[in-house]
Amino acid sequence: MATSGNVYLLGAGPGNIDYLTVRGQQVLHQADCLIYDALVDSRLLSQLSPTCETIQVGKRGGRPSTPQRDINQLLVTHCQQGQQVVRLKSGDPFIFGRAAGEIQALKAANCNFEVIPGVSSALAAPLLSAIPLTDPALSHGFGVFTAHNLQNLDWATLANLETLVLLMGGRQLGEICYQLQSHGKHADTPVAVIQWASQPQQRLWQGNLLTIAQKIKGEPRAQGETLSPCIIVVGEVVRLREFLQPATASMTGVQPLAQKTILVTRATGQSSAFTTLLTHQGATVVDLPALEIRPPSSWADLDRALDKIHTFDWLVLTSANAVNFFLDRLLSRGDDLRQLAHLQLAVVGKKTARILVERGLRADFIPDNYVADALVEGFPVSLPGLRLLFPRVETGGRDILVKEFSAQGAVVTEVAAYESGCPGKISAPALAVLQQGQVDAITFASSKTVRHFKQLMAAQVGDNWRAMVEGVAIASIGPQTTKTCQEDLGRVDIEATTYTLDGLTDALVQWANP
Repeated sequence: MATSGNVYLLGAGPGNIDYLTVRGQQVLHQADCLIYDALVDSRLLSQLSPTCETIQVGKRGGRPSTPQRDINQLLVTHCQQGQQVVRLKSGDPFIFGRAAGEIQALKAANCNFEVIPGVSSALAAPLLSAIPLTDPALSHGFGVFTAHNLQNLDWATLANLETLVLLMGGRQLGEICYQLQSHGKHADTPVAVIQWASQPQQRLWQGNLLTIAQKIKGEPRAQGETLSPCIIVVGEVVRLREFLQPATASMTGVQPLAQKTILVTRATGQSSAFTTLLTHQGATVVDLPALEIRPPSSWADLDRALDKIHTFDWLVLTSANAVNFFLDRLLSRGDDLRQLAHLQLAVVGKKTARILVERGLRADFIPDNYVADALVEGFPVSLPGLRLLFPRVETGGRDILVKEFSAQGAVVTEVAAYESGCPGKISAPALAVLQQGQVDAITFASSKTVRHFKQLMAAQVGDNWRAMVEGVAIASIGPQTTKTCQEDLGRVDIEATTYTLDGLTDALVQWANP
């Protein structure tokens, strides 16, 4: 009798999350346990639930990997525990993916399994480099081989192929070129070597069998850097690149934040706009939610204020959360926007103003500087005796705004409209990339995210957390967040000059491209 769990052998595609299949996304969403190879895009981990266990098993050329028998046993064990297990492999599971051995182990243990195809890098890498593997005149077919063990290859046959694709051959490129020439392939046969296909850091070298190895060897490289992972394409079709590339730029033009992995600490549900800004610049983004936005512990104070809304002159809103929670509460009581008709509306920041417009209202005053302190300095009317309603976060907010308004004679009524608390733990994808040293920068858009990040790291990682972020850039949205970063994290490396998410994105681009 089969176990109640399931194992999904899933092809991740060539690397970039953009080429994951819809079925693949579905099974990642429902996974209880992910067992994955080193070469998959870390953004794929963002598709997991916060409770999903993640286990990296290596499978990177030249580096330590978990023995295959141990991987087989992991699959069986977690499946027999009734879990939904995803075995995430780069490329396609049935193309040099060692899926057969894993399937045999699952069948022997009577485990349910499903194989889900992925786009093989053998197909995607040439395509993304404008190299067609077939052509009516130059290539009537192609062969795909692994160069892991060169002695197993029939070089005479390979040399006769019009188009040849080799995987796992970066460390033996020189020998590959030698063997093909020794078995009759012309020395001027075009060769392309494509590294990190589909990723922001994709690179391509083009030459021929005589020159390609020296051309790559002659380029400056970081110490210990290898060609892995790469795809080698040999054949006349390589010459077609110059005719098939887009006229404006190469298919994989380098973006400002290419090769950068950035952690975003904004609350779940609020990070998508920032993520879009960063990924548009080529960054790999991983969410580490350091805030949970939720209703206040009591609606009593806000309800009392709404009962006497006619007594206030101005409504002060300093965040998108304040806008949404205030208006949601107003409407949930059976009231509507007409009850705010007599009020003047003051907001901080263009985003808050935009959210207000989306909710059917327009701000009467937006300070030029995107910080709350500027609200008092440039307030458009005399403050003495002015009655202000200030819906805000329940705990942890700054008091400077209330103090300055009050000092100038305004009567301020503060009410809790929402609460921002600390999540229970760090998300599994974020913890994984931190532990693996893959993070280049951590972004903070509020002081609370800084404090909660420190709290989460200390609780989940222990005293070692500071060492984990030692080489990671700390990026702040503005002066107040910077102050908290310096107090709790000991430094700030990047600060936005315009205190918005767009400004923080610009600051990261400048940091990455000094």
